[in-house]
Amino acid sequence: MANNLSIENIHAGYGAVRVLSDVSISVGHGETVALLGTNGNGKTTLLRSIMGQVRPTAGRITAEIDGERFDLIGRSTQEIVGLGISLVAEGRRLFPRLTVEENLLLGAFPARARAKVAQNLAFCFDVFPRLKERRVQLAGSMSGGEQQMLAIARALMADPKILLVDEPSVGLAPILVSKTIETIADLKGRLGLTVLMAEQNFRQAIRIADRGYVLVHGKIAHMANSAEDLQKNDLVRQLYLGTKPHAA
Repeated sequence: MANNLSIENIHAGYGAVRVLSDVSISVGHGETVALLGTNGNGKTTLLRSIMGQVRPTAGRITAEIDGERFDLIGRSTQEIVGLGISLVAEGRRLFPRLTVEENLLLGAFPARARAKVAQNLAFCFDVFPRLKERRVQLAGSMSGGEQQMLAIARALMADPKILLVDEPSVGLAPILVSKTIETIADLKGRLGLTVLMAEQNFRQAIRIADRGYVLVHGKIAHMANSAEDLQKNDLVRQLYLGTKPHAA
């Protein structure tokens, strides 16, 4: 059954500071959509709006999960996770004084996930053998790459249908960025996830994205129907590839 996401004409911010203006994007069933933008352009605010952590002042956010449609605005983050939407937050946001396994078990808090704790834990340890090796280690004592593995695995413990990933490349060495991006693509295929990934590392994002959007100053500056379209766009070339726009 279908699992997709629709954001329509969203305006959002923090108090009197508006961050997003009239933003509309969609993520179709089984797609990986890249939300591109440099720091401070509103990527995280959009993901937080989807998750109920920021309440938009206008617009609509709806999700179709297992064929049933839900209006997300006005729901708590707990409710949204319970519907089947998980976020891998920027900076990992782990519980540093809890063990790897304790962090993972906390990810299985939603009612929909509790019946599958053992199954999902075994899956996470299969995907990330390092986590199994270090299941009793404190999360805060792990390397950045290991912590990113744990953050992704914790999101999977909620048994999501739609996965939001915020800046998975932040703070990682280039080789670990590549491995993390590949892991997201692998998980999407194995679990049939619908993925929205906010990322400023353009070259890595387009390796796995089916299509994408470019967010500039809180507005959608470009929508591309394929990774190839993103690469050819003059704005993208100027912002991310360091090349000048084509002459008219």
